[in-house]
Amino acid sequence: MADPFAVTNQAPPLQGVNFFTRDQALGDALRPFAALDDDAGLTAIGDLAGTQEALSHALPANQNPPVLRTHDRYGNRIDEVEFHPSWHWLMEKAVGFGLQAAPWTSDRPSPHLTRAAGFYLWSQVESGHGCPISMTYAAVPALRASEELAAEWIPSLAATSYDARRLRAGDKAGALAGMGMTEKQGGSDVRANLTTATPSGSDGEYLLNGHKWFCSAPQVDVFLVLAQAPDGLTCFVVPRVLADGNRNAFALQRLKEKLGNRSNASSEVEFHGTIGYRLGDEGAGVRTIIDMVAATRLDCVLGSAALQRRALVEALWHTRHRSAFGELLADKPAMQNVLADLALESEAATALGMRLAAAVDASIGGDEQAAAFRRIALPLAKFWVCKRTPFMVAEALECLGGNGFVEESGLPLLFRESPLNSIWEGSGNVNALDVLRALRRPESLEAWLLEVGAARGADDRLDAAVNDVLETLADVSEAEAGARRLAARMAVCLQASLLVRHSTPEVADAFVASRLAGDWAGVFGTLPRTTPFTPILARAL
Repeated sequence: MADPFAVTNQAPPLQGVNFFTRDQALGDALRPFAALDDDAGLTAIGDLAGTQEALSHALPANQNPPVLRTHDRYGNRIDEVEFHPSWHWLMEKAVGFGLQAAPWTSDRPSPHLTRAAGFYLWSQVESGHGCPISMTYAAVPALRASEELAAEWIPSLAATSYDARRLRAGDKAGALAGMGMTEKQGGSDVRANLTTATPSGSDGEYLLNGHKWFCSAPQVDVFLVLAQAPDGLTCFVVPRVLADGNRNAFALQRLKEKLGNRSNASSEVEFHGTIGYRLGDEGAGVRTIIDMVAATRLDCVLGSAALQRRALVEALWHTRHRSAFGELLADKPAMQNVLADLALESEAATALGMRLAAAVDASIGGDEQAAAFRRIALPLAKFWVCKRTPFMVAEALECLGGNGFVEESGLPLLFRESPLNSIWEGSGNVNALDVLRALRRPESLEAWLLEVGAARGADDRLDAAVNDVLETLADVSEAEAGARRLAARMAVCLQASLLVRHSTPEVADAFVASRLAGDWAGVFGTLPRTTPFTPILARAL
């Protein structure tokens, strides 16, 4: 008789799997734009990401959230945040991999695509620490509005050494950046900001007074902040430590209690005569900081794609080791339908994220077509990929059943993270309306048409969906009310075009049949019965 206390029929720990070399969808998404199959850096990231050591840092960093220390023992204001050692371990690795700002100073081919793949891989370990990594990456293009400020900050931001000490940037091995835009009364409407910036009398120096309702990663070295100068909303560079070595006035009021992203500190901050240096012209604050917003939106897409991929891998791993009713779960037809559907969603998100990153490299190189594509595709991807992620992660969690509902599985952590990227840097409505704004430029629609048109004739169902979009655009009388439907349809057409061109016939056909041909119930696991599940699942892991 079997031992009733023996542990059997449980999946072993997920370890020893290289997240890069085993991800065929990622490889196919990269290959049209760069030769990265044997990239040593990505292989190293993928190798470490799949170790038990890396995975063992995710839960502690979130179970031991940051702690705010406003004063030292003597009553001096210090405004510091203490983090668990696992946070620092994750940060050290991410910076060491150059995922923060190294691409901006790199002379290697396709630096931003390579970095995007690395960010996608490493975000599968833990998402919260990706916030300061992403903001540091995004700060560089905005800083270039001032040669002097760029020269002061970019070398430190691009350095691959993590240095958490509170020192001047020039005295540190590396620096990190953050951003402060939203206020209590405004939220996404940053033009309603009330924080003031008064010239101090020194060239380019201002004194800021006011608050920011959301200031993520308040422990970093420098912030890009919006405030009302005499001639309107303006962008400022606000260092934590001034040139004389003294701390800038930067009063942390409290840390946010959040649904997820608990490893990362999000704060409320007040400025009381805080010194900031004007970046760009007065009144041009939104225009100056918009490149930072665009770069963080790209990382929202990549981060969501990473969550999808990690959730998919966990579901595949569990069902390939867990038996029920005499068979492995992964061999059950109903489960195969669910897993294959999840695999399609994940691969489509990955393909679109990497295509956007390739457009960054091309647009920096002066390709106007790539810049126009990025302008329309970024809000499309941000809207659709980020919004699909909670549904996808929830379904993957369900594949593990009760095991997936337990914190130790890591799936609850993924699920709590899953709504985040759809909210930060513009929620669903903001991005859907940005799509409409982009469409006012003829070059944006042309760029979308050229991209989806690259697959024209390969699948009649995709061609019909593109025609449906064009018919919708012909009637813009209620454009805002229909913005979400339009954004969703355009995003899925982009994904389908990429899969038709760069994935396997089985993946492309199943994606088009389910997402564009009207034969999908919207619930994962409702692919047509004729779907070739075996090759799709073999490709997924």
